[in-house]
Amino acid sequence: MTAPLDVIFIWHMHQPYYKDTVQNEYVLPWTYLHAIKDYYDMPAIVEDTPGARAVFNLVPSLIEQLLDYAAGTAVDRFLIKGQQDPATMNDDDKVFLLENFFSANRQRMIEPHRRYLELLYMAGEGKPGSARERIRHFSNQDLRDLQVCFFLAWTGEAARRRFPEFRLLLDKGEGYSAEDLSLLFLTQRRLLNEILPLYQRLHQQGRIELALSPYFHPILPLLCDTQLAREAMPKVTLPKERFRHPEDAAAQIRRGLAYFQEVLGITPRGMWPSEGSVSDESLALIAECGLAWVASDEEVLARSLDGGLGHHNERLYRPWRYTTSHGDLGIFFRDHRLSDLIGFSYSQWDPGRAVLDFCGRLRQIHQQIGSEGRVIPVILDGENAWEFYPDNAYDFLSGLYAGVTDAPDLRLTTCSEVLERSNFEGRLHRIHPGSWINANYGIWIGHPEENLAWDLLHHARQAVSQYHPEAAHILQAYGSNGDETARMLCTSLYAAEGSDWFWWFGDDHFSPHSDRFDHLFRQHLTNVYRLLGLDPPSTLLEPIKKKSPAGLVREPAGFITPAINGRVGDYFEWLAAGLFDLTRQGSAMHSADRMLQGFYWGYNRDTLFFRIDGMQDLSRLLKEADLLALHLIADREYRLPMQRSGNQGMLLVKESGSWVPTNTCCRWAIDRTCEVAIPLEPLGLQSRAKLFASLTLTRDTEQIGRWPSDAPLMLHYEGPDLEANDWLI
Repeated sequence: MTAPLDVIFIWHMHQPYYKDTVQNEYVLPWTYLHAIKDYYDMPAIVEDTPGARAVFNLVPSLIEQLLDYAAGTAVDRFLIKGQQDPATMNDDDKVFLLENFFSANRQRMIEPHRRYLELLYMAGEGKPGSARERIRHFSNQDLRDLQVCFFLAWTGEAARRRFPEFRLLLDKGEGYSAEDLSLLFLTQRRLLNEILPLYQRLHQQGRIELALSPYFHPILPLLCDTQLAREAMPKVTLPKERFRHPEDAAAQIRRGLAYFQEVLGITPRGMWPSEGSVSDESLALIAECGLAWVASDEEVLARSLDGGLGHHNERLYRPWRYTTSHGDLGIFFRDHRLSDLIGFSYSQWDPGRAVLDFCGRLRQIHQQIGSEGRVIPVILDGENAWEFYPDNAYDFLSGLYAGVTDAPDLRLTTCSEVLERSNFEGRLHRIHPGSWINANYGIWIGHPEENLAWDLLHHARQAVSQYHPEAAHILQAYGSNGDETARMLCTSLYAAEGSDWFWWFGDDHFSPHSDRFDHLFRQHLTNVYRLLGLDPPSTLLEPIKKKSPAGLVREPAGFITPAINGRVGDYFEWLAAGLFDLTRQGSAMHSADRMLQGFYWGYNRDTLFFRIDGMQDLSRLLKEADLLALHLIADREYRLPMQRSGNQGMLLVKESGSWVPTNTCCRWAIDRTCEVAIPLEPLGLQSRAKLFASLTLTRDTEQIGRWPSDAPLMLHYEGPDLEANDWLI
């Protein structure tokens, strides 16, 4: 009988270190919100599903924040305002609620609750007027209902099944009392205190394996040596100062392991290095610290091997042994396609159909490569995808575990178990330096903002070595000894080494909260100088993240060919596209009305592509009869009117003051987002030409929005030379 094919799910649990250690305050609430929704639900679903098994990778700095919230010692403005008596609120307090307490997925978290949706309409979504104007329509009862609805919506499905208080409040629906609000937060506090014991229990039972990342989630290879980035990106512009501190990388690993032992009584055997980033030097450090396995990305493996991944990706589906001077490491490499289907696509499917499709893909791989010594690693974030699923993905995940468990030709397992029975047909003596994104480090280094951040980190690190007499000893033994000042010094420095700040610097990603990430990074470095008794350099007073008045985030960096389906099914589909932040543009009709968020654009040799993102899913923001129009100005003026119910139409051109159809058929899809494809040829664009774009939204014959509010966006069309330039993302 053929042995079953091993399948491993690795869920990476991580949030940035949101705590401002000087103010002793959390600047954003996402650790708390994901704790009550995901960090409890995910292991609970495993426990609820017979035969379910998984690997959970917990970042130590996340555990630290969870303990802070569980103890009730976390100072978080969202929690303070969430529990404040509305009768004591001033206008600023009320505006805070209206501006922040609808931060939830509309389709899955707001619309299922009639009262919450009613409050959203009262707050004026899609209508003129600001939150400050609307607070006069909200009674104290409305505000209390909003407090309860927001935190209740963020409560996970497994939590609702296990804590009857949540179901009681959901059933009540509205008219919540002060006692109801108190009950909600008391129950969530109980839940918070059960999260880590739940992980411990499942690990001890062999139902899950616990793994970790370095303490503050740094990019280990770049801590070891920023010059290494040039090996994967030969044309990269590096920071002025070379950052080379492998001792910091080792300390972040050792302190993470020690903290795991202190808090959970467990010494993990495996690690997802932050962002799957690896190098020869960092893997040697990981092995030296006593870990048995790591995981990275399939593209890293492909670039580490002569001949790539082989027929049917055969080389991908095996555990590899990597040789270091400190012993061997097992390495697993994630399957891109399978991981992205869970992260981006299946949320819009019926859960049963999604499970059948996924298991069918596993069996297809089984048929192509066999099962002897083979393993399929599926690795992705353990918290960010589930708000797009019905019921926080409870039915999907429990069905997924059951589907694999019940299949005689498939076997759910863990990394350590695979290593114990593996013969290791594959052996690596070198690893390509890279991460899960493009098999390089371009997200975290190379952009002027990122490079400035590395230089500021370098200078702070130098100051520690120069002015603290026991710096080297304390830094390398971080957490094991030293006085309180030394401990805070290490915390501030190592927190600043985390990857999250560099994720938001540069133009790869944008967030309405990027200024807070910028502030926190600089605050950590400022703390270093103050703890040393030094005046912080003036450069730390100036924001690193530069805001363009026009909202430009980045220009296109390479050809793209996205699927036009209204959903982003692959992280990489639009990664090389240009991007404008429309929240900096406003709407001509109502400047406070932020319906649209991002405008992506790019092209290949034949087609122009556009993507329009809303503050919520466009399928929910736009009504059936709404007309979203894309306006382009090249040699002439063009217009493409689009509705949710359609998927193609003729491009219009302006002639003698009237809009007339061309012979150019364009495609679009409006679902979670709006994606558009327009043939290039009729626009007559020459290389290095300028193209101007804007958007309008018409509802009931009235134009209710225009983006940008004044002049159109100016897009630079590089032409076929874009690929030849080999621009770096």
